[in-house]
Amino acid sequence: MAQYLILIYGDEASWAAAPQETLAEVHEDHRAFQERNATAVLGGNALHFTETATSVRKDGSGGFAVTDGPFAETKEALGGYYLVEAADLDEAIGLAKQVPLHFGGGVEVRPVRVID
Repeated sequence: MAQYLILIYGDEASWAAAPQETLAEVHEDHRAFQERNATAVLGGNALHFTETATSVRKDGSGGFAVTDGPFAETKEALGGYYLVEAADLDEAIGLAKQVPLHFGGGVEVRPVRVID
């Protein structure tokens, strides 16, 4: 079995403007997804909004530049992820299709690279 990361993207402005009842439904949808796929979901977390991000890049002098905010501004931001175990990419995509999507956006499926 291989591991895949399912990255969840969405519109932060819509998320921030959503009423509490809607947010409760979103959280329940994710709990249900995790319960339905308990044998495949190895972990996952929601992330704070991109306004809390700190970017670290190497600078030209061998040091680092540390700045507030994400690497790039986009309409859709990484909002969370699931780490799943699947037999192959097709199975991982099948899991990704079940991830609750709210406030636009989508998911990205990437295999976890094992480095020996």
